[in-house]
Amino acid sequence: MNIETALKEAMTIDGAVGAALVDYESGMCLGTIGGSRDLDLEVAAAGNTEVVRAKVRTLSALNINDSVEDMLITLARQYHIIRLLSDSSSHTFLYLVLDRDRSNLALARHHLRRIENELTI
Repeated sequence: MNIETALKEAMTIDGAVGAALVDYESGMCLGTIGGSRDLDLEVAAAGNTEVVRAKVRTLSALNINDSVEDMLITLARQYHIIRLLSDSSSHTFLYLVLDRDRSNLALARHHLRRIENELTI
């Protein structure tokens, strides 16, 4: 599955507001879909790049030999899921924003995992 198809698939998840594929080395979006006037995916992706970098540095500093699957940021009205792609050479993550009232977090995480497994960059 290519990037465009993967992002379209992410938007079929119940409650999806926006999605992006982000390179966390550069902070650049490789693709985006959705968003709103209150959700600038480019700005959110750049900010979440810093979150991912901090976590990767922390794991390294603690000598934890493990990898991050995903990170969850819960807001009063939204969930933000950051799913690091398991191909460590890609340095990319899927970013999904969900409307909290219209989504099922467990199903959304499951769906993102499936998208990751089918995505080819």
